[in-house]
Amino acid sequence: METREQRGIALAKSKGIKQKGALWIVPSQSGSGTYVVEPGTQRPNCTCPDFEERGLKCKHLYAIEYTVRHSVKPNGETTVEQTVRVTYRQNWAAYNAAQTVEKERVANLLHALCSAIDNPVHKNGRPSLPLSDKLFCAVMKVYGGASGRRSMVDMEQYVEGGYIDKAPHFNSILNVLENPEVTPILKALIEESARPLRTVETDFAADSSGFSTCVYERWFDHKYGKQKMQSQWVKAHIFIGTKTNVATGVEVTGWRSADSPHLPALLKTTTKRFDVKTVAADKGYISHSNLDAIACAGAFPLIPFKSHHNPGGGYWSKRSNSRVSQGSRELWRKMYEFFVHNREEFLAHYHQRSNVETTFHMIKAKFGARVRAKTHTAQVNEVLAKILCHNLCCLVSAFFELGIDAKFWNIESVA
Repeated sequence: METREQRGIALAKSKGIKQKGALWIVPSQSGSGTYVVEPGTQRPNCTCPDFEERGLKCKHLYAIEYTVRHSVKPNGETTVEQTVRVTYRQNWAAYNAAQTVEKERVANLLHALCSAIDNPVHKNGRPSLPLSDKLFCAVMKVYGGASGRRSMVDMEQYVEGGYIDKAPHFNSILNVLENPEVTPILKALIEESARPLRTVETDFAADSSGFSTCVYERWFDHKYGKQKMQSQWVKAHIFIGTKTNVATGVEVTGWRSADSPHLPALLKTTTKRFDVKTVAADKGYISHSNLDAIACAGAFPLIPFKSHHNPGGGYWSKRSNSRVSQGSRELWRKMYEFFVHNREEFLAHYHQRSNVETTFHMIKAKFGARVRAKTHTAQVNEVLAKILCHNLCCLVSAFFELGIDAKFWNIESVA
């Protein structure tokens, strides 16, 4: 039984469906509104995003079919159907082996990455700890999830293990994330940490997600005559491999930053180390510039079109206010025809995009969906540290499940 049909049956059994003439009102499974369903025999229709995107039967149409089918029983009884839960195989032996030694392996991998960091030489004053050691401690603090003070026990263990020469003060660990010069270093470490998986990953996906902060903005609403408050947050734009969920490119911005303009830069970063064959993204990324960037990289775009789009793709570029090139319009037309006339083939590959949402869930569930830092620079660096920790965990899993060794900067192999 298809997953959508299972969810449709669950919706039907919730008894929240109402009929209004030829139309049906079906509540959203997430509880955030309702959808209007028209279960016609020729061309059924539903207002949900899934039906608009796929043009195929959604869970709300399945819910109506189940309701109608079970309401016309001659004896008035309802038959309880046993649904089959979809499960996926898990190599538990490899998973258990990876989890039991993950912390030690992550420290080994991070130490190898940080060995390439140039440590500035202090000519005057009290000598400072090497930047590589302070950055190592800051990332491992984020990995542990504890505060700076409660992480000091771990720092002493890293001294005993030979990862650092001396345990820094907890303020030094916090201050390193305040340094704007650390941001490009963390990005480089993230990109390099994905290198060992270049032989595995060929299909990629892009998306963004927010991380909340402890900083609030307050204002007085004159319309309602009261003070209002809202938590600030930062936004992470990432490019991931759909097989191992490793992040190959990342950009952290403010919450007002749009998603679509970041795709070409993330793709360019990924192509430096990976052979990109497909790029999946939601319809918010559909634009002439993104399709051109994917085509120039020799990849195949898997981005659905919006309901108001047409084969021509428009004559005017929104970004430059100039006419779109003939080549861009031709590419748009080809992709639009493939999306419309080969929907089944398109969807067979487009579902890989859900892996990027899985990646964000993995990062937030393990390292937290909230950042502790209060300044914007430190918040950006803390999010980058979370993503770096996620990549290192992916490498540990790949070592046990795929037998891949980690080789960074083309000079070192870490078991």
